[in-house]
Amino acid sequence: MKSSFSRFEIDNGINFNVIKDQRFKTGRISVTSFLPLDSENVSAYAILPFVLSHSCRKYPDFTSLNKKLADLYGASLFADVGKIGDIQTLTVSVSFLDDRYAFSGESLSSQLTQLLCDIIFDPMIENGTFKEENVEQEKRQLVELIDSEYNDKRVLAKIRCEQIMCEKEKFGISRFGEKTQVLRLTPDDVFEAWKRVLRTAKIEIMMLGDADNESALEVFKKAFSKIKREKVLNCDTQIIKDVDNIKEKSDEMDISQSKLVMGFRTGVALMDPEVIATRVAVSLFGATPQSKLFLNVREKLSLCYYCSAGYDRSKGIMLVQSGVERKNIDKAKKEILNQLEEIKKGNFTDAELDNTKKSLTNSYRTIGDFLSGLESFYLSQVFDKEFLSPEQFVEDVNKVTKEQVIKSANMIKLDTIYALVGNEEVS
Repeated sequence: MKSSFSRFEIDNGINFNVIKDQRFKTGRISVTSFLPLDSENVSAYAILPFVLSHSCRKYPDFTSLNKKLADLYGASLFADVGKIGDIQTLTVSVSFLDDRYAFSGESLSSQLTQLLCDIIFDPMIENGTFKEENVEQEKRQLVELIDSEYNDKRVLAKIRCEQIMCEKEKFGISRFGEKTQVLRLTPDDVFEAWKRVLRTAKIEIMMLGDADNESALEVFKKAFSKIKREKVLNCDTQIIKDVDNIKEKSDEMDISQSKLVMGFRTGVALMDPEVIATRVAVSLFGATPQSKLFLNVREKLSLCYYCSAGYDRSKGIMLVQSGVERKNIDKAKKEILNQLEEIKKGNFTDAELDNTKKSLTNSYRTIGDFLSGLESFYLSQVFDKEFLSPEQFVEDVNKVTKEQVIKSANMIKLDTIYALVGNEEVS
């Protein structure tokens, strides 16, 4: 049975989305807030979902909250911070056993909906603000998250390329902010951020599985009715299609494997008609084991330890990431551009195109294997004109022609080259 999607408006800028699917033995409810990336407030927003998921007035500490979750058949509570285009996303979610499998016939989904509302709308407050010890604990953990990205050199190189490429755009701002910003945060900073989010953020609630969505909708309506909503913050993403000059930068570090990241403007984003063709072009170029980059740059010429391309349709950019030896950086750079040029010229076979489509459609078909995958899939379409199912994406991919791929490839322009150059003598 395929999943079904429906959507209800609760208030200005607040929507309740239901993804009904009876295949799963679990359910999932998430509340995601969308805010324009703001260098001044990004860290206060980033820490907020983690502080909220620590406790609430009804369950004033981590221990009592976890005991309640354990009593509800081991339900799980999650917090996350992400980025879609120039927009920061803050998510608090719960995962739980489907109501059908509760021994006493109780509605776990109703209880978890109420618990989620307690966490978001009625947090633990002390002396008119968040508890200092809770904020300090989450500050330490957020700093550790930032450090973990720095320590993963593949992630670090990607972030540095995006920062250089989008230096004058909001997209260049880290979803966590800078470590120094996090360390300066006070409980009042985070408390004020919480109030701003409830008043002004675009909010999407997702309910997935086979739970009672009608009662959940009423619980959320009641909770939001107590909030005085203001004008919803504008969540646009700046799409740049032209490249005035190619930016090139490198940093040296004591690492054994250099990282090369090349940023491209695709000229296509969100629901531009060419989005699907561009996705196919990028996959043919470097997103599958049969791609040009994998078969030629990595396998045939052995210029990289890994080499792949990824397309961010929300921002309209493509990043090519590779791990290379220092001596091969220039050769790899040249060959990556050469393989893109081959696609622009139409130098690929019908079999290569068909294999790319099969790989891409298979990835869409497996989206529905996990509730978290379905959630991410639909959330990624929040700023589109309409929501499409995975099956509709599969149909669109299979309609793409060779001519459309060539046209899309020819719109792709190199913008930034970043190299994190290592010392090969380091073990």
